[in-house]
Amino acid sequence: MRSLLFVPGDSERKLAKGLASGADVLIIDLEDSVSLDRKAAAREITASLLMQERSGPRLYVRVNDLSSGLTDDDLGAIMKGAPEGVMLPKSNSADDVARLAVRLRVEEARNGLEDGVTRILPIITETPLGVLNAASYARGESRLSGLTWGAEDLSAEIGASETRDANGVYTQVFQHARVTTLLAANAADVAAIDTVFPDFRNEASFERDSREGARDGFTGRMAIHPAQVPVINEIFAPSPDAVQHAQAIVDAFAVAGNPGVISIDGKMFDRPHLKRAERLLARANAAST
Repeated sequence: MRSLLFVPGDSERKLAKGLASGADVLIIDLEDSVSLDRKAAAREITASLLMQERSGPRLYVRVNDLSSGLTDDDLGAIMKGAPEGVMLPKSNSADDVARLAVRLRVEEARNGLEDGVTRILPIITETPLGVLNAASYARGESRLSGLTWGAEDLSAEIGASETRDANGVYTQVFQHARVTTLLAANAADVAAIDTVFPDFRNEASFERDSREGARDGFTGRMAIHPAQVPVINEIFAPSPDAVQHAQAIVDAFAVAGNPGVISIDGKMFDRPHLKRAERLLARANAAST
């Protein structure tokens, strides 16, 4: 999952644009971008789309959070369309993922779906408790496809007036949330997905911010506008040179009988280098399929 594009679930026009955007994943939103009086319509439109014959991006649905009282209605409407995954906002810990998993299991059985087939992508930093409980996801949940984070809801929860300073750099609390998500995803051995960049017209800053995310270890990014998708796909897909270098490391370890350390052109590579190369090749393979 390189690019994950949010689209309001109550807009057929925007959904059509999203399907043609080139995003790896379309996140059909039933939460923040849909007003309360449009929730029912959004569920109907989303369910109709899910049940259509289609190609293109994988389809996830962002349901309303577990404390909203709307989650069961969301699932009851959409699961007949067998979305690939569900995004869980305001996840406070792995316990919330487990609670959602139980509900998904019921809906899968009700709709004749394979048990466990629906993946879960939680947003883990939208509440203070969520940030503090990030390590809980490392205990393992078979439905997890990744972990991602958000700054805006957290800023509202803690009363922060801004998430970035005058230079466009995240302030310390949001840097902490971001780093926590990256480490938690790797501890859980799932994809680390970077948050949205709201100022979609500022292309230079968005590209720079995305490259910094890829540098730090994020494997994909969420988008709020189709114009962001090509940039994300380019940045989070390993370059041909990087793939060639990673393959050379993997091959060299294999030829040498998988020792602890190898030398390539006078440079030493150890097991962490091998693991990083294997992960890069896996990402490259996923991006090409």
